[in-house]
Amino acid sequence: MAESNPALPPLEWIRVFEAAARLGSFTAAADELGITQAAVSQRIRKLEQRLGAQLFNRQARGVSLSTQGESWLPHVQGALAQLLHSTANLFEAPRRKVTIAASSSVIELWIVPRLGEVARSLPHLQLSFETIQHLPDYARSDADFEIRFGEGNWPGREARRLFLEELAPAAAPALLKDPSTDWHRLPRIATTGPRVGWRDWSNAMGEPPPPAPLLRFDTLVQALRAAEAGAGVLLASVALCRDPLETGRLVRLTGKALRMDASYWITWPRSKPAFAERQPLIDCLGPNVQ
Repeated sequence: MAESNPALPPLEWIRVFEAAARLGSFTAAADELGITQAAVSQRIRKLEQRLGAQLFNRQARGVSLSTQGESWLPHVQGALAQLLHSTANLFEAPRRKVTIAASSSVIELWIVPRLGEVARSLPHLQLSFETIQHLPDYARSDADFEIRFGEGNWPGREARRLFLEELAPAAAPALLKDPSTDWHRLPRIATTGPRVGWRDWSNAMGEPPPPAPLLRFDTLVQALRAAEAGAGVLLASVALCRDPLETGRLVRLTGKALRMDASYWITWPRSKPAFAERQPLIDCLGPNVQ
């Protein structure tokens, strides 16, 4: 049997380094890996001795990466990701069922239109959906994927952006039959949730404060149905409302759009093992928007 390369440290030490560097804490790394803090410290010390370099700066209130540690980290993470992906593709048994947790609006407006592509790419896969009503529901979920709204940073989770969130006023054509109609005077529909609202739109566009919305819904899909019925003007998510905008059930009222820093991301736990269907499913559900 060929001898291992003496210059390459044990993979376990490298995994401990990656976790500690990513989490910025030996204690947090120990919790994630299921070992003691002393074991993390010991493996890091042995790794530094093997490499002949200091990877962390030890401080009274914790640790931080050294310059050499910062330089090595992206190479380590890239190598581990490639190893995990190839292992899943070559050796993992096919998954027959995958669970996705998301809001009802995201399920109906984003996922459902893409189910045909999922069926063509993964014909053996059974999808099960959990509807997230409120943010704390994520803590009780054990889904394979969670679609979350935010800036893409959640402890212990990988994330890939589904789309850039842009908002624009839209209304049913029936409200615009009179060419002299000023849409600013039409009733407004509001949605409770993480997106910015009408006041944020007016401030960003330099417009006077808007009138109070006459209708307010707790899901975007309900607000969208009201707008399609001609009940008022919706501050629509351009991505989620693409179908009614393209088919003419809604009409954009201005070429301006308000881009949000936050958006929707498909996320999955780092601690769970990869499976062969994971990447194809992610590719079906959304482009890799930067």
